[in-house]
Amino acid sequence: MSVSVFDHPVLSGLLGDTETADLFSVSSDIAAMLGFEVALARAEAGEGVISPATADAIEQACRTFEPDIGSLRETTARDGVVVPGLVEQLKRRVGPEHAEAVHRGASSQDVIDSSLAQRLKAVARVADRRLDAVTAGFDRLIDAYGDHRLTGRTRMKIAVGIRVRDRVEAWRAPLVRHRQRLSEAAPRACALQFGGAAGTLAALGDKGPAVAAGIAAALDLTLPTASWHSQRDNLVEFADCLAAITGSLGKLGQDVALMAQDEIAEIELSGGGSSSIMPHKKNPVAAEVLVALARFAAVLVSAMHHALIHEQERSGTAWTLEWMTLPQICLAATAALATTDRLLGSVQGIGSAK
Repeated sequence: MSVSVFDHPVLSGLLGDTETADLFSVSSDIAAMLGFEVALARAEAGEGVISPATADAIEQACRTFEPDIGSLRETTARDGVVVPGLVEQLKRRVGPEHAEAVHRGASSQDVIDSSLAQRLKAVARVADRRLDAVTAGFDRLIDAYGDHRLTGRTRMKIAVGIRVRDRVEAWRAPLVRHRQRLSEAAPRACALQFGGAAGTLAALGDKGPAVAAGIAAALDLTLPTASWHSQRDNLVEFADCLAAITGSLGKLGQDVALMAQDEIAEIELSGGGSSSIMPHKKNPVAAEVLVALARFAAVLVSAMHHALIHEQERSGTAWTLEWMTLPQICLAATAALATTDRLLGSVQGIGSAK
């Protein structure tokens, strides 16, 4: 049993998205954190902060290191973040000769936020690929049924006749705009975080900017002009884009559910959900899921706006709220895109050719 529908052993079949969920697994998170530590060591060796031999030792340790997750659970309860315990274990793995160079000049937030940025970049790629597939699905519907007739409805009442292409284009156009918005927002959200104790890189002196540039290049992350420890607007923009995608797909789902009503019958879908007591029913399950995910994302995105409120140079409270919220928004959006792709593929007819 699970508290989240996205990894629930049963409900994940309806609402889950394994590809995106894997990006937020503990193994993916820690792998990205260790990737940051390797990039940090290499960049510092390049600037003479640590020796190349020490960077080699750190990289070798990170490549083969498997942390004690039970111990990390305990240290996280103590520290509020996973990094102190992780670094402690990693230093033991590196060995006493090089241990003091591990994590030099970096903060826990540098590690955690840079791990997040790497994984959000992968989320953006998943979303973009699926937006492309959904857009192609709309094009197929227009090609097959675009000139068919539909009854246009305003405020749930009959208005005037329209064509199928009119309604499909109302589904398609926002997603084209969302895809453009996401392409612009993702580089801002997928930025290196490297500011040290208070965002000033004071521990590295005048070598800080060069080290930061080296880490960003190694991790293929945007190099920001300054640390964004307490500036979360780019993450909120990213979350807003995903919630908007989910909301537009919810509009599609609501339309399809209404069109599938027996007394309207403007769309024919293959498959459909069965009833345990009414064998004649074919419920528009995928359409219903889209509506539910849209409403879920709309609720969660407000929490991301609350997480903008950081005290001074770092907030444990706002940061923790972000951890609770952003992965779920990502999963809702990508699951909605996958569900839409399946729904569009199940369409066997829309409107009337007469």
